Amino acid sequence: KSLPFLDILLTNINGTLSTSVYHKPAAEPYVVPFISDHPRHVFDNIVQTSLRRAIKYSSTFQLFNDERRYIKSTFLYNGYTSSFIDKTFRKFFSGYISSRSFLPFLDNERQFLQMRIALSGQPSRQQSQVEMRIAALTNHNDHLIENSDKKQEFTIQEKKKPTEFQNKLIIHYTHEKRFDT
Repeated sequence: KSLPFLDILLTNINGTLSTSVYHKPAAEPYVVPFISDHPRHVFDNIVQTSLRRAIKYSSTFQLFNDERRYIKSTFLYNGYTSSFIDKTFRKFFSGYISSRSFLPFLDNERQFLQMRIALSGQPSRQQSQVEMRIAALTNHNDHLIENSDKKQEFTIQEKKKPTEFQNKLIIHYTHEKRFDT
């Protein structure tokens, strides 16, 4: 049983839910054609956004690989060169995984899950520990800064002398004849 929801396809297989990218059956696989006069970075962004969406929405490595093949065929259908697609894929994956292979693609489920966590914005255990240390230091420093600010306020108040216009209200207006009727 499958249920499309927004741009996600929810599938129930024997009580196990899986998610993947939903493609409307009536819609053609259309993206901005490669021959259009858009700036070159737009084409990179379109490919990278499609890959990012595939990683976020695919619940398994196999579903992600299926979506990756669909993405590549869609871009080929819209006139993108195979070398451009491969270069953009390589650039995208190299930003998230360290690979010694010639083609830095996702090779296994573990790499897929690591990349999924990185893209979802969930901090790793190490990032959480660093954030806790920063928060502790920030609280300690805030306390020191507050004490320093209080001392500075006291010295500033001592130095201030009342001015001649401190307790007077000044009203300024301009009379222009052109507004009279």
